Amino acid sequence: MQDTQYKKGLVIVHTGNGKGKTTAALGLAIRAWGEGLKVLILQFIKGSWKYGELKALDKFAPDITVKQCGEGFTRRGNTDIKIHQEAAKKALQEAKMEMISNKWDMIILDEINYAIDFDLVDLKDVLDLIAEKPADLHLVMTGRNAKEEIIQKANLVTEMKEIKHPYKEGIKAQKGIEF
Repeated sequence: MQDTQYKKGLVIVHTGNGKGKTTAALGLAIRAWGEGLKVLILQFIKGSWKYGELKALDKFAPDITVKQCGEGFTRRGNTDIKIHQEAAKKALQEAKMEMISNKWDMIILDEINYAIDFDLVDLKDVLDLIAEKPADLHLVMTGRNAKEEIIQKANLVTEMKEIKHPYKEGIKAQKGIEF
């Protein structure tokens, strides 16, 4: 039986080239909610598009709150990189403010590893954020290509590995599966 008086906030990373990183984090959010924890999800890349998870998680508000902070996905070499950098830096500032607010038991930084990998936010700033994390706060970070420095700071790291994907068969992304 778990000692309910003991709680150590974990740093959890979901990374890899396979599908399911955000989905796993959302599963943690729902599990946490089921135990009475309050969860904030900051989506670093996802913008104004209405993903299926947003519709579902609205039912859990305000105990699970989702904020889309990004300008949508970008690619290396895009000329609009400054817009994405500004949005990601604002999201990181918001994460820091929310982290120290004591309103949340878990904060999920969705696609932050992608934001680091694409130079939208500075790795050092994210490492500083981890270092400033309150001892009892769970911090979940998703996205491909997690940096080794992030992995070293984490308590739990899961790598989703693509074995097979319908896109390679010409099947486009589908509602309820990819979004």
